[in-house]
Order: sequence, then structure tokens, then C-alpha cells
Amino acid sequence: MRDERGGHGASAWRAARVTLAASLALCLIAPFALAGCSGGGEKAGSSSQESSAAQPQEGYAFTDDLGNQVTVNNPQRVVACMGSFADVWQLAGGTLVGASQDAFADYGIDEANVQSVGDFSGLSLESILACNPDFVIMTGSSSGRGGGVAQTDLKDALEASGVSVAYFNVTTFDDYLRMLRVCCDITGRDDLYASNGDDLKAKVSDAIDAGRKSVPQGARVALLTTYSQGIRVLPSSSTAGAILNDLGAVNIADENPSLLSDFGLEALLKTDPDYIFLVPMGDDDAAAERNLKAATMDVPAWSELSAVKKGHCVVLDKALFLYKPNAHWDEAYKALSDAFEE
Repeated sequence: MRDERGGHGASAWRAARVTLAASLALCLIAPFALAGCSGGGEKAGSSSQESSAAQPQEGYAFTDDLGNQVTVNNPQRVVACMGSFADVWQLAGGTLVGASQDAFADYGIDEANVQSVGDFSGLSLESILACNPDFVIMTGSSSGRGGGVAQTDLKDALEASGVSVAYFNVTTFDDYLRMLRVCCDITGRDDLYASNGDDLKAKVSDAIDAGRKSVPQGARVALLTTYSQGIRVLPSSSTAGAILNDLGAVNIADENPSLLSDFGLEALLKTDPDYIFLVPMGDDDAAAERNLKAATMDVPAWSELSAVKKGHCVVLDKALFLYKPNAHWDEAYKALSDAFEE
């Protein structure tokens, strides 16, 4: 969910406030930046592979997903501000000195070698600069959580300190391949693009072909995400929605876009989907489960849904469908295909 508060004047005031705060933080932090975040980063791949891989000798220039022109020159002190981006950077053979908190909890990044720079929806500019980075990888999309400052608002402060910044938007498998290609071009590790990109693409293609044979084509599906404060319908622009479409099923939100903003059990009863797939959201699984039970299973009308009567209501693995699956995209396609058979 995007935080779209205020009009043009409020946006300008907020932007000015962010710029001023970032500038003040930069002035205070710069003299001490070298003292913090001194770890050398976590290695990805064997040392023999890294030493033998061709490293770019000149700056590598590319256009990020927001249209910015970015140039980097074999960066060694990289901060990734999304857990999935930290994972992709390591899959490309890169090392990290800093990462957002979700990188440790959701992607197993080693806290002993990598410094936390805060939650991805509320990054600490001070912590980022304390890592003395030469390249920062950020998301160009709104976090949708907590009303925090968007990562794009930190661009000016980081570039003012001489740090290269790139923004990526990754939702689909093709998005993942595009980002991995850029990262492997930066690290010079074509071998890792072959294994984590080309080889994976073949596996995903096989999973889609197999899935289309087992998934009822045209089956109408409600993709719901549960969290501590309620239930939302996921659009086809989500990771789970994109996979669903690739397998030949239909997201009911495409038929009834109003469900995206005004979900209720009555609306679900009217659409009466063939399948209901649930993706838990947030760190509090117990709260999400309680909320789901209160909003659905405790309501008598829930049992009237065709999907419930037929046992076609399945909870999906959030490691594959809430977080980005990265090197496990083929598993995500297979898992969703299998959900139709449960």
C-alpha cells in the first residue's frame, strides 16, 4: 500500500524536510564515516572462482529501473537496502558491508560480517554512511509500511557524499533476471549469471510447462494476504499474481478491481472463486492467523464459499510468495502448481 498523504504543498514540504534532515545528517556523519561498519563483507562463491573471474577494469555504466544513469567501478563496499537485493548481489558474487534488517531475518545474510542499516521502510542514513559505501542498492517502490521515508528520498544525500546509488523494482522472474544481469556485469561474474540466471530460467520454463498441464486453465483464484491489521487482495502485479497468471489461472482481482481497495467477505461471496490462496504477511504470524480466523473462518458465510466447500483454500509459503524467491523461482512456480492439487 502506498502512502499517498497530502497534496502538492504537503509533498513539497515533506520533500524539503527530508532533504534538510538528510543534509544535516550528512554534515554530522561525514567526519566519522570511516570509523563505522568496518567489516569486509560476506563472500559469495569460492575464493578461487572470484580470483579467476574477470573483473571490470573500467567503470560500468547502466540505467537503473527509475531511468537514472549510474556508473560504478568494481565497488567493494556495497550496502543493499532490501533483503532480496542483498541476496541478489551475493548471488552475483558481490560482497556486502551493510544491508537492511530483513536481509538477516529472511535471507540469511551473516550479521557477523554485515552491518544493519535499519528496516527497509525506515532506513538510517547515518548507518548507511557509517559503512563508508561506494555503492548503495535501493528499491524504487514505496515500502507501504509505517509511513517511513521512501528510499528514493535518500538519493541526493548519498550522491552528495560521492556514493553511487541504483534503484531496482523487482516483482517478476524477468525483473530478477534483469537485476542479476546488471549485478553480474558489475562484478564480472558471467559464470554466476549462467548458474543463477540461465540455468534457473530453464528450470522455471519447465515448471511453467508442467504447471500448465496440471493447473485448471482459467480457474478463478482469490489471492489474499493476511497481516496483523486485516486482509487484502493481491493484484496480478504482485509476485504471487504474476506466477498465477503464468500458470494459466485467473486472478479475480482482474475481473473485479474494486476488491483491491474494498475487500470484504460479502464481496468475496459475490465473486465466489474456485480457489483461495492465502499469503501470510508481517513478522507476527500468530496475529495474522488470529485476524484471518476472525475475518473468515469465524464468519458463518465463509463456509458457503465454493472454494471452502471443496477444500480449495490453501496457505502459501511466504518465503516464496511474500519475499522474492530469487534463486528459488522454480520452486515458487512448482509450489503454486501443487496448491491446486491440495
